[in-house]
Amino acid sequence: MQIAIVLYPGFTSLDVIGPYEVLGRLPDTEVVFVAEHPGAVRNDLNSLSINVAATLDDVPSPDVVLIGGGPGQAEQMSDGPLHRWLRTVDRTSTWTTSACTGSLILAAAGVLDGRRATTHWGALDQLAAFGVTPAKDRVVIDGHYATAAGVSAGIDMALTLAGLIAGDETAQAVQLIIEYAPEPPYSAGSPDSAPAAVMERVMNWPW
Repeated sequence: MQIAIVLYPGFTSLDVIGPYEVLGRLPDTEVVFVAEHPGAVRNDLNSLSINVAATLDDVPSPDVVLIGGGPGQAEQMSDGPLHRWLRTVDRTSTWTTSACTGSLILAAAGVLDGRRATTHWGALDQLAAFGVTPAKDRVVIDGHYATAAGVSAGIDMALTLAGLIAGDETAQAVQLIIEYAPEPPYSAGSPDSAPAAVMERVMNWPW
């Protein structure tokens, strides 16, 4: 099984590295980081880069496609090589997936038309403009599409996908290997639970 993880400048690291840590541990799996142009692709904090050797043309038929989000997503919304590649590989992929605002790129490419999907809470209302039904769920499965809410939700999506691909026991084994047992010290992980002052601060955050 080949998993293609799409990168572009300004991606959020955990959007792709979280799912990579899960899906890359499945048996008989090859993970390929892919980008429109080869070379170092820098994240949204400008402090981490991933060296990508494979171009879109080098990966014509992956079994699983994953695209993450991040501030750089805004530059990936116009039709072009990435959108054409997404539409092409989606025709044969077993799973087309996203984390965070990566689903907006899928939606803009037209592959989520008429589907339910989720994204980061701050961008959820943008999905409807692309003919997608927004869902507040942390993970949404609709047909062969799997979308995750913001950033850390990509790990939950990847574990869900691992169970569907390789079985529950394998997915649980991966969960144990990466010791994914969250016990956050705060309950501010969603707009519904975050204190008003924290919500106000985030709304003014220099994303």
